[in-house]
Amino acid sequence: MSTENEGNEGNAAETAPSVPPVPADAPQAHPEDAPPAASHPDETVTRQQPVAQAPEQQPAPAPSAPEQHPAPVPSAPEKQPAPAVPSAPDPATAQTAAYPTNPQYAPPPPPQSAADAGWPPPPPAVPAYAQGAHGSGGGPVWGPPGGTHTPEAPRKRGAGGLVAAVVVAALVAGGIGGALGYWAADRNDDAGSTTVSASANPQDLKRDPGTVAGVAAKALPSVVTIEAQGGDGEGGTGTGFVYDKEGHILTNNHVVASAADSGQLTATFSNGKKYDAEVVGRAQGYDVAVIKLKNPPQSLTPLPLGNSEQVAVGDSTIAIGAPFGLSNTVTTGIISAKNRPVASGDGSGGSNSYMSALQTDASINPGNSGGPLLSSGGAVIGINSAIQSSGSSGQSQAGSIGLGFAIPINQAKTVAQQLIKTGQPVYPVIGATVTMDEQSGGAVIADQGTGGTEAVTKDGPAAKAGLRAGDVITKFNDTPVDSGPTLIGEIWTHKPGDRVTLTYERDGKTATAEVTLGERKGDS
Repeated sequence: MSTENEGNEGNAAETAPSVPPVPADAPQAHPEDAPPAASHPDETVTRQQPVAQAPEQQPAPAPSAPEQHPAPVPSAPEKQPAPAVPSAPDPATAQTAAYPTNPQYAPPPPPQSAADAGWPPPPPAVPAYAQGAHGSGGGPVWGPPGGTHTPEAPRKRGAGGLVAAVVVAALVAGGIGGALGYWAADRNDDAGSTTVSASANPQDLKRDPGTVAGVAAKALPSVVTIEAQGGDGEGGTGTGFVYDKEGHILTNNHVVASAADSGQLTATFSNGKKYDAEVVGRAQGYDVAVIKLKNPPQSLTPLPLGNSEQVAVGDSTIAIGAPFGLSNTVTTGIISAKNRPVASGDGSGGSNSYMSALQTDASINPGNSGGPLLSSGGAVIGINSAIQSSGSSGQSQAGSIGLGFAIPINQAKTVAQQLIKTGQPVYPVIGATVTMDEQSGGAVIADQGTGGTEAVTKDGPAAKAGLRAGDVITKFNDTPVDSGPTLIGEIWTHKPGDRVTLTYERDGKTATAEVTLGERKGDS
């Protein structure tokens, strides 16, 4: 395990053409050029009666009207021969004629005023919502019109530029969808925008307390980015969070170790305000430290502490920190395992720290160390401390691979209280030295202790329980033990004076022993 310091107008197509009847004062045209009869027979007969009019009242002929030879002197209407008036058609025949089988799409007549036309304009070929801002009709929305088209009018330069812009964006964004988007934009240059604006109601922008955004918004003001600068110029960036209203900040030991003896510590809040800080106490074995703001603000809000014993695998998690110096970063995941034995180092060659950790797949990287691991309700359930990295030994800082480890908050809280009270940690012990070999199938009591001392302390807890050198401890209460680091991590989840049951093997036989945990003060 490695610890991180971590969018033209077209011609509207009609399914069944419906052209307005010829007005009484309209110029005569060849029958083949006349528009189809109206759908009502009585209207057809009435509108087909020729009425002569004075030349000055005749409008300019339509492009398809027959050649006219007006007399130099206006003549009476009866002097103008009129074509034979066909007999009134049978209603059924007129009805059929109103809807020809093969509709012909003749060029549109010249513009007429409403008074000249004597006929309301036909309904639009497409729904009103497909029209432009000024009511001009565009082509069909979902497909090109059938039949023969009249050439489209030249496109305006301004509109063409807009279409070009829409084309580029649509094609880049969505392939086939982009092509369809371009056709629609090309057919509706003058149409209004089809975008939909989100509600501007401030209530719609609020995040519920139980959402990730809601939890993050509430927690971020209580999380700080810690910068530690040692006297030798070395240092790093980590994270911490407000522990109490007196200005105490809870973090990892390896975050502040470089500035513990001589150096400078600063804590920067999410609002950008920075405060000087000092180390109150640190526990190297637990990898926990407490610092205090020198001039804390009056509005400090401690983060609520949860109960790490009640955490279950699969529970949602939210991690806040400054990965690679990027302050106020929020990531999410779940608890992927509990009671994971982890031995981590700060890379300085000092003593390792041991924990029975909460494992999470929330993205944790160097700089997240010391930051809070929150439950979905916003309570702190752990302190992010270490990551499993796939980086090679030549890489000093590797990224997350989805295996992060946090110190359970129940343990960290106990340590923090000790550090605030006395400035030094208190460790529970069994009074025996075990090997750190992880391939031994258990925690093996060594033959010799540190510095040549006895492996089993005389009159210590282990000695009183009858344990001796060479015994292999395989269980701590009901938790399997596979190595020395695992045993130490389990011991340190308890307090001095707690009674525990150790299962061990000696000479191929299994036995148990009741042990009352002793204590050791300080890091030694």
